[in-house]
Amino acid sequence: METNDTRLTPVAIEDEMRKSYLDYSMSVIVGRALPDVRDGLKPVHRRVLYAMSELGMAHNKPFKKSARVVGDVIGKYHPHGDVAVYDTLVRMAQDFSLRYPLVDGQGNFGSIDGDPAAAMRYTECRMTALGEALLADLEKDTVDFGPNYDDSTTEPLVLPAAFPNLLVNGTSGIAVGMATSMPPHNLTEAIVSILHLIDNPTATLRDLLDPKAGGTLAGGIQGPDFPTAGFISGREGIRAAYETGRGIIHMRARHEIEVDKKTGRETIAVSEIPYMINKAKLIVQIAELVKDKRIEGISDIRDESDRRGMRIVIELKRDAIGAIVVNNLFAHSQLEASFAVTNLSIDAGQPIIMTLKQMLERFVAHRVDVVERRTRFELRQAKAREHILIGYEIALDHLDEIIALIRAAKSRDEAKADLMRLYAMSEIQSKAVLEMQLQRLTGLERDKIRQELAEVQALVARLSAILASDALLRGVIKDELTQIKTKFGDARRTEIVGDVADLSDEDLIAEEDMVVTVSHLGYVKRNPTSLYRAQRRGGKGKTGAGSADDDFIEQLFVASTHAYLLVFTNMGRVYWVKVHALPQAGRAARGKAIVNLIAFQPGEKMAAILPVKDLVPSAIADELESKEEEVTDEVEASGETMPVDEVALGTTLENEAIRSGEKMLVFVTKKGIIKRTLLSAFANPRNAGLKALAIDESDELVSVRLAEGGEDVLIGTAEGMSIRFAQNRVRAMGRTARGVKGITLSSGDCVVGAELAHVGSTILTVTENGYGKRTTLDEYRLTGRGGKGVIDIKTEGRNGKVVATVQVADNDEVMLITNLGMLIRTKASAINVIGRNTQGVRLMDVRGAGEKVVGLAKLPESDDDGTAGPLDDEDEGGEQV
Repeated sequence: METNDTRLTPVAIEDEMRKSYLDYSMSVIVGRALPDVRDGLKPVHRRVLYAMSELGMAHNKPFKKSARVVGDVIGKYHPHGDVAVYDTLVRMAQDFSLRYPLVDGQGNFGSIDGDPAAAMRYTECRMTALGEALLADLEKDTVDFGPNYDDSTTEPLVLPAAFPNLLVNGTSGIAVGMATSMPPHNLTEAIVSILHLIDNPTATLRDLLDPKAGGTLAGGIQGPDFPTAGFISGREGIRAAYETGRGIIHMRARHEIEVDKKTGRETIAVSEIPYMINKAKLIVQIAELVKDKRIEGISDIRDESDRRGMRIVIELKRDAIGAIVVNNLFAHSQLEASFAVTNLSIDAGQPIIMTLKQMLERFVAHRVDVVERRTRFELRQAKAREHILIGYEIALDHLDEIIALIRAAKSRDEAKADLMRLYAMSEIQSKAVLEMQLQRLTGLERDKIRQELAEVQALVARLSAILASDALLRGVIKDELTQIKTKFGDARRTEIVGDVADLSDEDLIAEEDMVVTVSHLGYVKRNPTSLYRAQRRGGKGKTGAGSADDDFIEQLFVASTHAYLLVFTNMGRVYWVKVHALPQAGRAARGKAIVNLIAFQPGEKMAAILPVKDLVPSAIADELESKEEEVTDEVEASGETMPVDEVALGTTLENEAIRSGEKMLVFVTKKGIIKRTLLSAFANPRNAGLKALAIDESDELVSVRLAEGGEDVLIGTAEGMSIRFAQNRVRAMGRTARGVKGITLSSGDCVVGAELAHVGSTILTVTENGYGKRTTLDEYRLTGRGGKGVIDIKTEGRNGKVVATVQVADNDEVMLITNLGMLIRTKASAINVIGRNTQGVRLMDVRGAGEKVVGLAKLPESDDDGTAGPLDDEDEGGEQV
């Protein structure tokens, strides 16, 4: 369409859209959404405080209706909705939103549960004393003013800000294409860092931080300090935010685990929650997690918060472990939350992401400008007063003459002109003399004038000196900041602790040895070893775990509550779990299915568990893994003597591992395959598990042992055969290797146990019918790896097949368990030491129908005098053969 109208200018719609959008964006960024780096306020916050100041709503004056403030703000300064302005006022009064509230509210100003504030016609407010400090000296030409939106009045473009409000109260806001999110800080710490920066302008970030944050300034900034307190986990996010302006801060709630003395049930009491988390929604979230069975062990949750403080009570079920429930709450609920830091603010009209030092420098520069402008203003006022007082002094020195001159003058103007001509007064001085009251002519008043003149002249000299000296000017700033710190500073609320990865249950759980039992169907539990008293050899035992028709106890061992459990599966994978994460139950309890603790892959079942105290990554394990490809599959599968290059490969890395203090895991499978791998190869836990070894489909894992490096390997089979060979005949292999042949098995035979033998120890062999014996290690001669071995115990007749081969010492105690859940604990020294090719003695009475011994475990050294416990009526038995 064409037009001849000269008033119309054709414009491309793309250009107009681009220009209009950019104009709108900058208007939102600068005029609404982002704070000024100097006073830490957005325009609406600044206008609310200024309106309250204009209304005389000081901290020591009566409260006034919030509606009156909102009306003044939207009528004079902020042409937006009253809801937005009132929400701003409300937030500045909430002690759970601002670390240092700027508004003192009276009435309902909302709650941490998300309850809205009452309508503004009901609430009242006034500024806090600290809020007034933001406007201090505003009337002394300290900042620039600009016209309001309708040019009917003016408003400050920035406030003088006597303290670093941006840092201590933080802020958040969303603009067009950008957002800001700054956490609050402790006022005392912030001022200490600023004072140091004033004295040392070239200070580095490290110089401005407290030693707890990795710095060198005692009392300086440690990290954010939230009004809701709680914990900050780790310091990496803090350092990143301070160094780059961006970082992630992990927050955790503060809690205590209380134990009922009567029932023994645990209760989790939460007293502090992460910043900006809605308490009511948090409680609902936890309740939904319990309802969906994502968190187990919680019986009830209620809010007992009152005016004395916050208290969320989470009651646990009788068998629940408080520390484990807390960990699950941290993992799935907002008891643990993150604060994404983006230090974006307006500096010289531009949005800039700043480091901590830059923010402090901008505040110091602002205070230098404010104090300098205030000093110049006060100097002008002082000089003006000095000028008038000098005129007074001239008049007092010529009092009679001047009185006569004034009486003779025909008019005021004539008198003023005569004073200016005869006594060299200025027009201002002569006017002031003519307006002087007669009472000022008394002797006392004359002395006051001279005294005031001296004081004003001293003030002029001091102010002039401040303007002439940068050191004095900065000294004034330091003094004022120190006064603010003394008057308003308080103790830190938020505690900064180790990283989330460092926050383990060990901080809450005492270290003690636990008897861990695992059933054939994968039910696991733990109990203190003290729950089982020692009995004499041959006793009937006592119930150690509940059993079902289709389940029986299959594995039993002892481990510390702080130990890792490396759980190996039939498919050759390994998973990690802590002992204290296992459920604690009574002797007769069944426990909990391990599939609820570990996410097994389809078709996997547990094959072996190894308790390990420490896991430390190592570069040697990675090197071994990479060299694994140098060995062919044919050598791996053969039973021949290890080639020289294999020995060299294993020995070189093994010696290097020994020098570095590393340990190895020795794997033995049911078909007699053995493998050695560095423990450090398993030092990176993953929820999905890792491949521990390559294993044949028809084979399965029998034993995993932790090796120091110099022990001999002893393998026992179900048919009573055993073999002993040097550990270094099995080269060190990578984590995913298959291994080599450890023993040649006869048809139908399989491996039932493997040990790393120590000189001077004895080998305890136990059969399924409850018989067994101890044999000295010397009777097992060293042979080559892969042989058939020697006879360990006779398995024909009464003994039955071997179920376990364990290395013991005289002061050890062992625990036997049957498929019906019966358990007996006895001294190893109570078991006879006899020859290798013998039948042994009765260790446990298994006369019940279908009852068989299925497991044996060695317990920690006993603390008593070494004697077995007394026999009960049920303990008779122990026939020796």
